[in-house]
Amino acid sequence: MVPAAPATTTTPAGASSTSAGGDRISLNQAGIAELVALPGIGPELARRIVEYRETHGPFTSVDELQNVPGIGPAKLGELRGRVTLP
Repeated sequence: MVPAAPATTTTPAGASSTSAGGDRISLNQAGIAELVALPGIGPELARRIVEYRETHGPFTSVDELQNVPGIGPAKLGELRGRVTLP
């Protein structure tokens, strides 16, 4: 008897909001659910990040997060190593 092949799933290219290492979140792809996993980011601030991105286009620098109301230098420092811009 031949065992059944294991089921596999594929993810479309670019569908993931995390980097290959899985430890950073893409500012340009993440939704609210992914962003709230970041330290100090609640649902409202996550919504503002997504809204900023939709209004101004993709982030070109992590520093651009400071343009989002509620993110200042301290919070940016907390987020810097946890986000990416693929």
